[in-house]
Amino acid sequence: MDYRAVERAILDRGVEWDFEPTLDRIAALLDLLGSPQRAYPVIHIAGTNGKTSTARLTEALLKERNLRVGRFTSPHLVSMRERITVDGEPLSEERFAQVYEEIIPYVDLTDQQGRRIQFFELLTAMAFAAFADSPVDVAVVETGMGGSWDATNVADGTVSVITPISLDHTDRLGPDLPSIATEKSGIIKPGATAVFAQQELAAAEVLMRRAAEVGAVVAREGLEFGVLNREVAIGGQLLSLRGLKGVYDDVYLPLYGAHQASNAVCALAAVEALTGGDDPLDVELVRQAFAQASSPGRMEVVRRTPTVVIDAAHNPGGMQASLDGLHEAFDFAKVIGVVGVMRDKDVEGLLELLEPILDEIVVTRNSSPRSLSAEELAALAEPLFGEDRVHVVERLDDAIDRAIGIADAEGEFSGTGVLITGSVVTAGDARQLLKADGA
Repeated sequence: MDYRAVERAILDRGVEWDFEPTLDRIAALLDLLGSPQRAYPVIHIAGTNGKTSTARLTEALLKERNLRVGRFTSPHLVSMRERITVDGEPLSEERFAQVYEEIIPYVDLTDQQGRRIQFFELLTAMAFAAFADSPVDVAVVETGMGGSWDATNVADGTVSVITPISLDHTDRLGPDLPSIATEKSGIIKPGATAVFAQQELAAAEVLMRRAAEVGAVVAREGLEFGVLNREVAIGGQLLSLRGLKGVYDDVYLPLYGAHQASNAVCALAAVEALTGGDDPLDVELVRQAFAQASSPGRMEVVRRTPTVVIDAAHNPGGMQASLDGLHEAFDFAKVIGVVGVMRDKDVEGLLELLEPILDEIVVTRNSSPRSLSAEELAALAEPLFGEDRVHVVERLDDAIDRAIGIADAEGEFSGTGVLITGSVVTAGDARQLLKADGA
C-alpha cells in the first residue's frame, strides 16, 4: 500500500476524539506484537496544555546527548507522519506505510476477537513498533487524551511528566480539575519519577496523592526545580534554570512566553531524572539543545510585514498563556485576529480572553467537521466584540487574506499584527496556506 492508502485506512478506524475507558484492545494488540513498548525507557507526558512543546524540548535534550530518540505526539498539524518521529524526523511516507503493513495482520487478529482497534490505538501501536524496530534508546510519548485510559498508558514511563492541567474535554474526562487530574495522574507508575509543572492546588493535591500511592519520586516546578530568571530576547527568551541536579545559566530558548520557559524546565528535569546519578547535565549541551528547539504552530511567526503569528491555543488555559506571551514578545499597536474553533470547546471562554486583545476579529472555520461555522462563531462573538469589530468569512484562506488586508491598510509602519488561533486544526491549516517551514 502507498502512504495515501494507509492514511485512508487509518482514518476509516474512527475519529481521534472517540474516547472509551479501556486498554483491553491496545493491550491485546501489543501482546501480539511482542510488547514493543517495553523495549526502551519511556518519558510519558500528560496534561492539558504544553504537552507537545514539552515533548519536543525533551527530545532536543536527549538528542544532544547522542541518544536515538523516538517521539510520539498528537494531534498533527499537517501530516499524520508528524506524530511518529525518530531523531526528530517524521517517518518517511514509505516507512510509515511499511510499519502499517508490518502490524496490520496483528490488528486484523485483534479485530477478529471482537476488539476493533480504533484510530488512535492503531497509531500508538505503530509508534511503539517503529521505535522498537529502529531501535531507539528512549521514547518520548505524549498522551492523546487523559491518562489512565489513554492508549499510550500501556507503556510504563520511567519518568512521568504532568504539564499544567486546566478544564478541557470535560465531557470525557470530568467536569472539574480534581476529576481531570485523577484521569491524567494514571500515567504515574510505581517507582517512576513524577515531574509536575506548576498546578492549581485542586490538581496538585490529586497528583501528589497518586504519587504517594504508587511510591513515585516527586519533582515539582517551583520547589525541586524551576525557572530562576527569564528575559525577553530577540526571537525568544534568555533563561536561567534550576534543574534537579544543577543550575543552567544563559540558556537561549527561541520560543515565546513564560509557558514555554516552564515547558523547558520540565523537559530539563525529566531528562535529569532519566539519566540517574547526581551530576548535572553539561550546560553547553543544554544551551545547544534548547537553542535549536522549535514548536510549530505555537506562537510561531510565519510572515513579516505584517507580522503573522500562528498559535494552536484551543482552551482558556492555553489561550491565556499564549496571549501573555504575545503581549510580552510583540509590541503590536493593533492586533487583528483570525479565529476558528471546535464546537465542543469553551468558545465563550476563548472569546472573552481574546476580546481585550484583538482590535478586530475575523471569524472563520477550519477543515475539521467539528469546527463551528463562521456564522455560528459570529453569533457568539458579536455580543462581546460588537458587530463593527467582527468580520465573518467562511473560508480560512479568505479570512487570512481579509486580516492581512486590514493590517496592510493600517500602513507598513503601523505596528499592526495578525494572530491566527483557536484550534490545532486552524493552526495546521494556516501553516499549510502560508507555507510555513515544514508544512
